[in-house]
Amino acid sequence: MTRRIRWGVLGCAGIAEKAVIPAIQSSRLGRVTAIASRDLGRATEMAARFDIARAYGSYEDLLADPAIDAIYNPLPNHLHVPLTIKALEHRKPVLCEKPIALGAAQAVELAAAQKAAGLPVAEAFMVRHHPQWKTARALVTEGRLGEVRAILTIFSYYLDDPRNVRNQADIGGGSLFDVGCYAVNTARFLFGAEPLRAIALMERDPTFGTDRLTSGLLAFPEGRQLAFTCSTQLALTQKVTVLGTWARLEIPVPFNAPADAPTRLVLDDGRDLAGGGREEIAIAPVDQYREQADAFADAVLTGTPLEAGLDDSLANMKAIDALFRSAGSGRWEPL
Repeated sequence: MTRRIRWGVLGCAGIAEKAVIPAIQSSRLGRVTAIASRDLGRATEMAARFDIARAYGSYEDLLADPAIDAIYNPLPNHLHVPLTIKALEHRKPVLCEKPIALGAAQAVELAAAQKAAGLPVAEAFMVRHHPQWKTARALVTEGRLGEVRAILTIFSYYLDDPRNVRNQADIGGGSLFDVGCYAVNTARFLFGAEPLRAIALMERDPTFGTDRLTSGLLAFPEGRQLAFTCSTQLALTQKVTVLGTWARLEIPVPFNAPADAPTRLVLDDGRDLAGGGREEIAIAPVDQYREQADAFADAVLTGTPLEAGLDDSLANMKAIDALFRSAGSGRWEPL
């Protein structure tokens, strides 16, 4: 029988409740066997609902549990690095929600702790595990679009609840950390390169102080560009367009792909109005959160290198740092 890792979950975050815990419970290589919250009653309720054996009233108690093999950390952004480092000190590998840190300096601190521990740590960009993104990258690298020069990304939703962590500036709220990070990550993935400089415009909520609307440009080598807009206070929207010299690629549901329905890519050379030149590529239903959990579990069980480790996370944070700096300076900022 294939061994399964025993997961411990820190906190009762919405992403854990709605997506990650159900995905792990249905995965091949793992099960959630413990959950912790500072509110023991909430942990106990979620444990009962998801058939989790143990509930703890403190994060430290869960981290000290010798029957836990790996940790999933979906806590508010300011707790990603300190609690992940604590988990490493308890000899627990960690799958940590994005953004991995509140800046590149924190990411460097975490990378040092990970290197000292010699244990896997990964940032939970679940989209990297969905076949629509792997197919998109293959189309780019195979030259099906010609020379890819631009990526246009939109990711927004409307949320004005002051109690929500995404609207609390002091703990890492705001649109760039929450959803703009996907635009940066996936552009780096498709280009297979790192940006050289960044420029951004931010509009901040007058009450929350968070960036509720951010638009940015990342300049990559050879003149390639990412242009993106992200927001926590605009209509629910997500879309990615990849522009090449021969064709464009549309990814209609790039980030929140449903687990129980197919997705599609649209490859179009611009001749569709004349009755040709358009190809739809169907992608079978996939739970990207389950794929992510199994990929991490495999790394824990077999020592298989992570597809994207903390070097990749650090590169993403450097780009996000440059965008924040640019929003303050009003000019291009180097990475």
